[in-house]
Amino acid sequence: MSQQLKSVAHQGILFGHQDDLAYGIGWKGILGESDVKRIVGSYPAVFGWEIGNVGDNENLDGVPFDSIKMYIKRVHKFGGINTVSWHARYPKTNLDAWTKTDIDVASLLPKGENHNAFIQRLDLVAQFFSDLKDDEGLLIPIIFRPWHEMVGDWFWWGSATCSDNDYKELFRFTVDYLKKVKKLDNLLIAFSPDGTVETRESYLSRYPGDDVVDVLGLDDYHDFTINRLDKVVQKLSLVVDLAAEKDKIAAFTETGSDKLSIPNWYTSNLLQVLKASEKTRGLAYVMVWRNRDTAHFYVPFAEHVEAEDFRSFTNDKMIFLLDEYNQTKK
Repeated sequence: MSQQLKSVAHQGILFGHQDDLAYGIGWKGILGESDVKRIVGSYPAVFGWEIGNVGDNENLDGVPFDSIKMYIKRVHKFGGINTVSWHARYPKTNLDAWTKTDIDVASLLPKGENHNAFIQRLDLVAQFFSDLKDDEGLLIPIIFRPWHEMVGDWFWWGSATCSDNDYKELFRFTVDYLKKVKKLDNLLIAFSPDGTVETRESYLSRYPGDDVVDVLGLDDYHDFTINRLDKVVQKLSLVVDLAAEKDKIAAFTETGSDKLSIPNWYTSNLLQVLKASEKTRGLAYVMVWRNRDTAHFYVPFAEHVEAEDFRSFTNDKMIFLLDEYNQTKK
């Protein structure tokens, strides 16, 4: 999958959507449904999934883990790419990813008093990934995006509650444990800072090392809300430059306009930054967030005023949905 993504980056940019097969506007758990497909006739090429609350029956967005496994297998079978994020609960207290009280990340690391609790959580993650096998019994390739948006201060692994060194150790231990101890060689690891980064130094301030990262990403919503498209272009260009230097995959790992409140966001904002330069055109994929309901969605639904704009976006020859992506493999 790594070589496929590097190759496609020179042909077009894959479009992705979080939880695309699991639910959408007015439906949930209907096999074969997709808000993207309803509007444009094709599934996205990249499908995002979430394993927050791993170990429970459902993830933090109420999707059964057994269903997520089924969706991931379906995506792999019809040629798409799966990427998994993890809004992890803090192992010591079991409070959610946004808790910032009584945090001691160093205690989760080897020799720390809460290390065993962290290992138990990683074992649940490893079991989830181990269950993802194709019809031949082979592990399905996954882009795993742990500890994301780490430069911002909203998660317990963020800059307000976790030092740079502790973050790097947390990231490295997570990857080493899953790959070396649990033998999960199907994982590509994504490092995705938030939009607060503006320079090479800030982007790399928490970078855990070339040996544990495969995808360099960026999560950025805010710059669109304040109409700073130049900032988005600058940051994506930085990501592409660093990926080229390090022989990594470059991606716009999370973005969107909630409720599509920015008129013609897909063509007047997203497409403009993706096509801004040779550098931004070097991204492998872009993924927008989920369609929970009419109060929180990132892809338009059939009767929405932005549906036609979305069609125009996906019709651009640079944007690849699943059908176009599968054509590149022939």
